[in-house]
This record gives sequence, structure tokens and C-alpha cells, in this order.
Amino acid sequence: MSGNGRERTGSASDESFDPVSFLEAAVQIPSHESVEEMRAFVVETLDRFGVESEVVDGGCVVAEKVSPEPNAGPHLVANTHLDTVTPHVPFDRGPAREDETALGAGETEAVIRGRGSCDAKGPLAALLAGFLAASPERGRLTLALTPDEEALSLGAAALTGLSPGTVDRLDGDLYLVGEPTGLDACTAAKGRFQGAVELSGVAAHAAEFAGANAVAAAEGALAAIRRFDDGAADHPQLGPPKLTPTVIEGGAATNQVPADCSITVDRRSVPPETAAGFRSSLADAVREAVPDEVGVEVALTDRESPFFEAFSTDPNHELVETVASAAREAGDSVGLPADRGGASRPFGAATEASYFAPAPTVVFGPGDLADDAGAVAHAEREYVRVREVEAAADAVIRSIAGLLGDAGTGSRVRTEA
Repeated sequence: MSGNGRERTGSASDESFDPVSFLEAAVQIPSHESVEEMRAFVVETLDRFGVESEVVDGGCVVAEKVSPEPNAGPHLVANTHLDTVTPHVPFDRGPAREDETALGAGETEAVIRGRGSCDAKGPLAALLAGFLAASPERGRLTLALTPDEEALSLGAAALTGLSPGTVDRLDGDLYLVGEPTGLDACTAAKGRFQGAVELSGVAAHAAEFAGANAVAAAEGALAAIRRFDDGAADHPQLGPPKLTPTVIEGGAATNQVPADCSITVDRRSVPPETAAGFRSSLADAVREAVPDEVGVEVALTDRESPFFEAFSTDPNHELVETVASAAREAGDSVGLPADRGGASRPFGAATEASYFAPAPTVVFGPGDLADDAGAVAHAEREYVRVREVEAAADAVIRSIAGLLGDAGTGSRVRTEA
């Protein structure tokens, strides 16, 4: 045991990496306010298995394995994040409870609970297992771990050259992004933008037929928002986009024609819409729907990093088929039900996978955003099944070998019996 009471995985004499033991230790490290300790733990783990890593732009951890023939195969990037949402939820391990839907395994299903168990330290454990086991015959393999996906993703933006003054340090051909997907290969996700429609009129006494009423103009603006996607075609993987007015504010006095009104909107986009294209189109639509005497300005909410735009990968791409097939084989090896994992589908939340598009990208990992009993990720009842962590690690190992070959000399990874 280490001095802080957490069991550390690996030692100088260890020849194997256990993703479950790693996860148990990782969940005990609070990373909702700072990732420094979690980052140090990952760097220490890589070092113990003979892998040099570097802390680079924005606090990201990067490690690389280059094959003897780097140009004969793709550059595969394995990515996930080190941070979690607040508050920290303590670690616990035990039999699955009834509300944890044990997939028919009853009380024999072991579960790890706590903040980060599925989002995303469980996926991190699986990606580390795959990276440490890999000895690619062709191409390159990069492990890229970001520090603030749950906040502004400044680390990922710097790492991919999307922040001013930075360059793309990854330039990957294929990306495998760790998130809780129930072991499905997720090929797409909607984008998420936030903006405000600002209506500007002219103040006047409410008793007079004067001024330009910005609050009254909101009627037309809301109608334009409601009709914005009329006639839009469904995306083949993600379905229709969605635009929702979420907050409206206006007026300063009860006896005054209001000069200002603001409507905040939430946008869930589908390809090929960009944040800039959405802003421009919405401004045009609102301008047509409100009186000429009322000014219209539509602005995206200021943020230091780009919004997550929608991404999609062809479900028939080799990356998708490789990960899905590996997940099915790995699930069989640990006795998961036949319908658990290995499907190809969209992911239900926005992720840093957006920053890697248009390169083919798959989101994959153990655990669920939600189950039949309610929210799992970001919730007080966050958990992941032990055998899904084992299956995810196995699936990542198989996927990397399938995409880059396997010289058979990589670090051995062990899992619980």
C-alpha cells in the first residue's frame, strides 16, 4: 500500500498490468477539481512498464509506440480524459445491486462504484491495457490523455491545434476515444452549441404608442426558432438536429416599452453543420421574423475552446468493424450476454471526439451513461461492472492488434480470473 492508503498497480518487478486493479486505485483519486494527482499516477504507471510519456500542451499526457514500419500502417490515437465532474464519490467494490441491472449474473456480478468508475477511468484502464500490451508491426500508436474534457477541453484544443498559437501534435489517421458505451462501437455524436438571440428596440412610456418593443418581438423570434429545422433532412446515424430556447430575459420596468430582450438557445447539431454556419443561419431566420425597427444579433456564447461539433464515421469503416468485432469476442470470453456490446450506434453525449473529425473515430468503453434505473455517469450511483472492464481491455488489445499488427513482444496484461 502507498502512503495515502491506495494500492498502486505494478512494481519494478511486475511484468503485467491489471486494468481492474488500476481502476480501483484510480477511482480513489479525486480528479474533479484538479487532475494533478491522477495525471501523476498515470505517468508513474507508464514509467513502471517502461514507457516514456510527456506532459504537453494544456496538461495532456502523451506516449507513443512506433513500429519498425511506421509508414506501412495507420497512426492510431487512443484518447480519453483524466478529469471527472463534481462532487467526488468514494470508491466501493461489491456485488451488483438490483438497481445496477446485473445482466442476469445475479449477486455474482462484481461492480466498482465511485466517481470516474465509468466516466472515464474505466475506459482509461482499458486503453492503458491496450497501449501497454501493444507491439505494433506497422504504423504508430499514440496514447493521448486530456485534463479537462468535463469543462472547456482546453487541453484537447491545444493538443489538436484548435487553440490560437498551437499545432496539431497528434495528426492521427484513426482515433479510439474512451467513454462509457456499454462496449458498443459508437460512430457518431451530435454537436452542442450555445448562443443568444439579442433583440434591441427603443424604450418608451408604456402609455404611449411609441418605441420599439423588444419583448413583443420575441414572439416572432421564438416562432423562427420553432420553425428553424422545418424541412431539414435526418442524418442517417443521428436523426434530426434540435434547437431549444432555454432562457428568456427582457424588460426593465413594468410601465416601460422594453428596449432589450435576450433568448438563450441550445443547439444539438448534426453533420455537416458548423457552429459558425448555425449562427449565421439563425440570425437570418430571426431577422426575417421580427419587425424591421427591432435590431437582431445572434452570437455564440464566448468560450476559450471550440464548441463540440457533430461528427460521424462510416459504420462500415475498418476501424468500426474491428472494434465492434473485438468487443463481441471479448464479451464472449468473459461471459457477457450476446446482446451486450459489439453493436455500431451513435453516442448519446458530446465528447472531445469532435475535435478529431473528420478522421475516422470510434467512441468505446465499459459502463453506461444511463441504465434502466436512471443516470449512471455523472450521478451519485456511478458504477461499472468488473467483467466489462476486463472485456473492454481485451477488446482494445484485439483492436490495436487488428489495426497495427502484433509482433508479440508487448507487455503482458492480466485480468482477474
